[in-house]
Amino acid sequence: MAKAPQKELLTLAGPQGDLEALLEMPDTATAECVAVLCHPHPQFQGTMLNKVVHTLARAVNDLHIPALRFNFRGVGGSAGSYSHGAGEIDDVIAVAHYVAERWPDSRIVLAGFSFGGVVAARAAERIDPVSLISIAPAVNILGRELRAAPTMPWLIVQGDADDVVPPDDVISWVDTLAPRPDLVVMPGVGHFFHGHLVDLRTIVANHLETLLEH
Repeated sequence: MAKAPQKELLTLAGPQGDLEALLEMPDTATAECVAVLCHPHPQFQGTMLNKVVHTLARAVNDLHIPALRFNFRGVGGSAGSYSHGAGEIDDVIAVAHYVAERWPDSRIVLAGFSFGGVVAARAAERIDPVSLISIAPAVNILGRELRAAPTMPWLIVQGDADDVVPPDDVISWVDTLAPRPDLVVMPGVGHFFHGHLVDLRTIVANHLETLLEH
């Protein structure tokens, strides 16, 4: 059985003050890539401890990639207040700067769930991650607009029984994007992936494993 990753609680410099973060480092990590993980909506109990974000952390740890999750401004121990997505993009950029300083030769895997899935997509242009992963991206809440469609490999995973983010909204949004992301629609799966977190972990890990082999 693989050893549990080492956990390190961090306080990072953010645009509105400190950002609370959790680094999970597998003992086999090389830090060639570091995953930055974005949580769901701050005004609906979204935090870095969300189960889907935890699943993303486990998926990247399975591939020996450190996972760095953090609380957006105004959540948990992070300073500031909710900023309707705009300020939260700046929070992601600040975390990416920390990664660049601590692991200057690493590439970022940028991932997010729901609200965090859209914020990650909007931040990707400024971070240029090796991979972008959006889980049930909340295009119905934050809107569909991207200043530029991300050009890096992009995986979107959506449940077709999601009652928070309408699956048709996500599918029609994906169809407007060029280049088109890889879209995986999971049948019978709701917004929080209850009963399907292991499947989600496998989808994300397989996507990254294939990508990083090339």
